[in-house]
Amino acid sequence: MSGEEAIARAFVEARRVGAALPTYPGARPTSLTTAYGVQDHAISLRGGAVAGWKVGRVPAPHSDTLGVPRLAGPIFADQIQNAGDDPVALPVIAGGFAAVEAEYLLRIGRSPRPGTQRISLEEVVELVDAVHVGFEIASSPYAGINADGPLVTISDFGNHNALLIGAPVADWSSRAFEDWQVATFVDGTCVGEASARTMLDGPFGAVAFLVESLAARGRTLEPGQWVSSGAVTGVHQVAVGARVEARFGTLRVSGTIEAAARQESMSETKHGERTG
Repeated sequence: MSGEEAIARAFVEARRVGAALPTYPGARPTSLTTAYGVQDHAISLRGGAVAGWKVGRVPAPHSDTLGVPRLAGPIFADQIQNAGDDPVALPVIAGGFAAVEAEYLLRIGRSPRPGTQRISLEEVVELVDAVHVGFEIASSPYAGINADGPLVTISDFGNHNALLIGAPVADWSSRAFEDWQVATFVDGTCVGEASARTMLDGPFGAVAFLVESLAARGRTLEPGQWVSSGAVTGVHQVAVGARVEARFGTLRVSGTIEAAARQESMSETKHGERTG
């Protein structure tokens, strides 16, 4: 087993059983190629349909060192929930890292042309068929995932754990929503306010990055997939039991932070297959 696969297996297993990892499970990645190599192994080991991708900002000086402004991680179909009138339970790995991010969620209507390695914002708008408000729940078994830098973040699914899809944005193609004031609340206290104009080149720029990043990995965006385009008001750490709400102009989305349910470990699953 390669070092990349061993790290991926440790993260997938810890997430499956809802257990924290006290240390990083191996040698930390030293390049984008290695970090995304771990992620690709983890996608294969976890299984399940990839229903979208999260995009996060790479802060300076890492962005200068790595030569990229953003990072990406997969969103699996069983990690997506739809918002309702009541707050939705949002899972995190207890004892690990847990944060809430108010984000615009862009749904892909058609794939980019095969082999697309560069794409303009105008071309990106043509790929999108809906924009919604929502929450991304960033959570990892490893509490130091963000403190250790973007390569470590990439290696564990980009620090993604859940997506909450809220109301659609009307007239989204006018891009007026990028001027809306967005506010995030934790237990009733406002912890951040901003508009999408503060997000590099905005939500559509996140999709452009993703098209190019996935192409370099031999992947592509597919119709129906979601792009969680980046934290508008910041990455706000939360504890189990917290109540969270985001306000996007007049649209709102809310949830409660809960410990992720334990699933069967990979060894238990294999044992069941052998004995069942």
